[in-house]
Amino acid sequence: MSDAFVTLNDGKRIPQLGFGVWRLTDEEAPAVVGSAFEAGYRLIDTAAMYGNEAGIGRAVAASGLPREEVFVATKVWNDRHGYDETLRACEESLSRLGLDHVDLYLVHWPVPQRGAYVDTWRALMRLREDGRARSIGVCNFTVEHLKRVIDATGSTPSVNQIELHPRFQQGALRRFHEEAGIVTEAWAPLGRGGLLDDPAIRAIADKHGRTPAQVVLRWHLDLGTVAIPKSANPARIRENREVSGFGLDAEDRARIAALDDPAGRLGPDPETFGS
Repeated sequence: MSDAFVTLNDGKRIPQLGFGVWRLTDEEAPAVVGSAFEAGYRLIDTAAMYGNEAGIGRAVAASGLPREEVFVATKVWNDRHGYDETLRACEESLSRLGLDHVDLYLVHWPVPQRGAYVDTWRALMRLREDGRARSIGVCNFTVEHLKRVIDATGSTPSVNQIELHPRFQQGALRRFHEEAGIVTEAWAPLGRGGLLDDPAIRAIADKHGRTPAQVVLRWHLDLGTVAIPKSANPARIRENREVSGFGLDAEDRARIAALDDPAGRLGPDPETFGS
């Protein structure tokens, strides 16, 4: 599969299908991310909290790929919110990665109880001006958090990376993203594997001669979402890339729409997490 790209509101492009590295250790990361590069992935999504930025940096260096062909995203963690602290946190991430810039720098969680995410966002604006981050965005922000950032700074995040999968489809938030020009990026796009045995997903997979994971990723791509599946298995890494050559029809989409559950969240609630 050749990469499809999504254009961000700053004019930059992001690969639509990326590779997540949550729970990979620093030691595991070079080999696993090397497999991802071999399979064709070019977007690698890490975070300071994952503790594997150095390993990701080694994988990028060992890949032999031109730097401009690799899209590296990382994130500032909850304990580093605030203007000056965020600037320092980014420098530390760049040092661990061995890079002079990242392609996307993200606020990992809003932590609204601390009341510092607007100042944190202002630091990301500075990092973009300085060239240390080509694009900037957020993760796990609600409509309220996004509106507050936009109203306070006049700057709209390029990306909001959120929990998104067929059992938690976040329709209202995705509609706001579309209105505001924010790209939706899905973490846990496969529902942490829990969707792969769902009878409706399996039936659609059988119909198309595909795997359940391929069906779910096709659903994300058809929505225009950026998706970052994670696997440490080289065969699964390759399989998750092979999502071209088929499409979901109206019946498939209706069956997936019916899986949506307001209580389907698997991860933390952004209103309370990190307090």
